[in-house]
Amino acid sequence: MPVRTSRRLRAALGAVATLATAGALMAAMPAGSGHGGGPGGGHGGGQGRYQDVQLLSFNDFHGNLEPPAGSSGQVTETQADGTKKQIDAGGVEYLATSLRTARAGHPYSITAAAGDLIGASPLLSGLFHDEPTVEAMNKLDLDVTSVGNHEFDEGAKELSRMQNGGCHPTAGCYEAGKTFEGADYPYLAANVTDEKTGKPILAPYWVWKQNGVKVGFIGVTLEGTPNIVSADGVKGLKFHDEIETVNKYAKILDKQGVKSIVALIHEGGAPASTSYNYGCDSPGAGDGISGPIVDIAKGITPKVDALVTGHTHQAYVCTIPDPSGKPRMVTSASSYGKLYTDTTLTYDRRTKDIVRTSVKSPKSPTSANHVVTRTQPKAADMTALIGKWNKLAAPVSNQAVGYISGDVPGRGAGTPEEPLGDLIADAQLAHAKSLDPKASLALMNPGGVRSDLVFKASGSEGDGVVTYGEAFTVQPFSNTVNLVDLTGEQVITALQQQVSGSNEASPKILQPSAGLTYTLDMTKAGAARVVVDSIRLNGAAIDPAATYRVAMNSFLAGGGDGFAALGQGKNPLVGSDDLKAFNDYLTANSSAANPIAPPKGDRITIVK
Repeated sequence: MPVRTSRRLRAALGAVATLATAGALMAAMPAGSGHGGGPGGGHGGGQGRYQDVQLLSFNDFHGNLEPPAGSSGQVTETQADGTKKQIDAGGVEYLATSLRTARAGHPYSITAAAGDLIGASPLLSGLFHDEPTVEAMNKLDLDVTSVGNHEFDEGAKELSRMQNGGCHPTAGCYEAGKTFEGADYPYLAANVTDEKTGKPILAPYWVWKQNGVKVGFIGVTLEGTPNIVSADGVKGLKFHDEIETVNKYAKILDKQGVKSIVALIHEGGAPASTSYNYGCDSPGAGDGISGPIVDIAKGITPKVDALVTGHTHQAYVCTIPDPSGKPRMVTSASSYGKLYTDTTLTYDRRTKDIVRTSVKSPKSPTSANHVVTRTQPKAADMTALIGKWNKLAAPVSNQAVGYISGDVPGRGAGTPEEPLGDLIADAQLAHAKSLDPKASLALMNPGGVRSDLVFKASGSEGDGVVTYGEAFTVQPFSNTVNLVDLTGEQVITALQQQVSGSNEASPKILQPSAGLTYTLDMTKAGAARVVVDSIRLNGAAIDPAATYRVAMNSFLAGGGDGFAALGQGKNPLVGSDDLKAFNDYLTANSSAANPIAPPKGDRITIVK
């Protein structure tokens, strides 16, 4: 999911180093082999013409080794009677068990991911530059992944280290006498090239091989990655069109005799229902899927047999027609390891291609999302991994920074205005006022709120206690709180940019500090959704000609997420780290006897 800058507690990286070319990296990677044992049968055993190949996939893990807290750690399931049920899900101990169980009896099995495995991670992984997550993915027997926008949070040089190993350039090695080994699966970045050489910075594709069966994988991230990552993270890089890139490498693979191809695309869509078991291909009015992945899927060559996608943190298993009109599977498995997708690709040994006649045909891709439940046994090796890193993180993670009287929903709030987003905006305004008493409002980007604050204790700290580790999980980026002068007209324009331009199809609703109120009419289109006459600051109408001192994080102050108006501020003043501002606010405004109550989330009136 979009957002943003380098992760916290990291020393600044130097200039982007020259990375290995795709050829050099591919030479270092294994040619590919499956998890399964020896020769397996086709549909009925033996090596017949058709061979079922299992594709297990997930996306947007974001370093969530431990089960995500609150609504961020739940998936919605629609019951037979139409009611909806929330199911606790996720955690690498359970994801490992789910994948290992799913592979049983499938000698031809591949595990793939669609980016954002790292970045925007909880403290357990983020504090250690996501080395724990790469270690966990190695143990999961992940075969291949695409890069996502968050793989670039710390820049191309650090991404290269994630692939190739080596200790962090400033933090060093975390385990005495042990060097970080890097990922033993390839990161694919077909549409990311070095500006100087024009070559992909990592391998553009990879081929899985077993007993004569070959399946090629092409990996891309969204072309708009530079718009949602800090400038330092993408320095020296160029991001190319997803369709053109996939089609280019599909042609190359085809010429090499690899006819079965899967695209791993870190871009996604929004299904009509948030239930993981929604029937995406239902014919009813309003059913189906929308968003960028629809046009991408319709433009990608028929040579590609399936698309594994991500970025939007949604769950879907849909068929979208390829340019020839044939149905093609497009999947996404929510986020944080709460789901995995199990897809059957039927390989034709004669044509060396995947059979795609009809989605209902027995000889075609079939797919379903499955919940990574927390009622199954934990994988012992993952429990040990978590314990090892938790021991190293404990001195920092367990410090109490504040108190809350109830759950403060954030990432999983399910509403445009998140109570936790409001709380963060209030904290940023308080910090801004300490630097400049003229500060009058604050705005927080929704993608920067990565989780919930949960009342129930996660460890031994006690109910209602907010620890440093929990606060880190909410705001894991090294943003600063910046102050700028904006005219009232620019503030109005920024609010309109939430629902227009690049944000019209997928609105990004800024979280407002206390005192800023307005109405959002979603029955209208574009900028007209913001009811300008309703905008009030402390009860007074916004004056387009007046100047307001506005606080926001450094990502927004740079015009990120399509908020060009916020990037036009004058007289900038850079404050403290946003996590420090948040923790200071919690400490100053709460105690065990007087905890902070969750904001009501009533600053924006929504008309549907």
